[in-house]
Amino acid sequence: MCRNIRYECRYSGLLPQHITTMASCSEESVTATEEEPTESLASQKREARLRKFRELHFKRNEARKLNHQEVVEEDKRLKLPANWEAKKARLEWELAVDQKKKDCAARGEDYDRVKLLEITADDAERWERKKKKKNPDTGFAGYAEAQLRQYQRLTKQIKPDMESYERQREESGEDFYPTSNSLIHGTHVPTKEGIDRMVEDVEKQIEKRAKYSRRRAYNDDADIDYINERNAKFNKKAERFYGKYTAEIKQNLERGTAV
Repeated sequence: MCRNIRYECRYSGLLPQHITTMASCSEESVTATEEEPTESLASQKREARLRKFRELHFKRNEARKLNHQEVVEEDKRLKLPANWEAKKARLEWELAVDQKKKDCAARGEDYDRVKLLEITADDAERWERKKKKKNPDTGFAGYAEAQLRQYQRLTKQIKPDMESYERQREESGEDFYPTSNSLIHGTHVPTKEGIDRMVEDVEKQIEKRAKYSRRRAYNDDADIDYINERNAKFNKKAERFYGKYTAEIKQNLERGTAV
């Protein structure tokens, strides 16, 4: 390139110092041209690294935010009752049932009928098996429940006698369907078969009750620390479980030395 410049300068009439200046300028332009791609490549790498750094910074902040939200939700779940999930599922089911009832009422359909149409034969058979396996007698929970179970057991044993029913209706006439003005007290006479059946059932109840609970012998010399039989049973149970812990306190109360 310097040779070409020298030739060009010879024909153009330039001085030697001019030739040296032009050569140095051309060399600087070549160097600048070579450095430009290197600087652009470095700037691109720097931009890429900065972009990557910004992305990582954004992801870190997003992960921190999601982690904080999850911690808050977990703390809320831990503060809820133990059976909250079951209650929530029950409430959602009740809301769904109410909505179905409203939809059926709007369409003029019977909800029970629509519900039965949606039940498959396998589900119905499985529910029937569960009902048969279920034991309604859960033990003694109260006198009212025991009386209700006894009533249901007795009513299941009743077998209606339609012939006797029709005969009694013919004999009673209008009094068979009494009103507030009817006087039928003392007019009904039970049959001998009915009386025998009642006596037999009562004897079975007495026999079963005797096997179920054996009455303890009464001790006249024992201390009386109860007000009725139920309270006596409770005191015996408390003595059986806590007697060894309260023996000293009871002795101090009896001696009158309790503080």
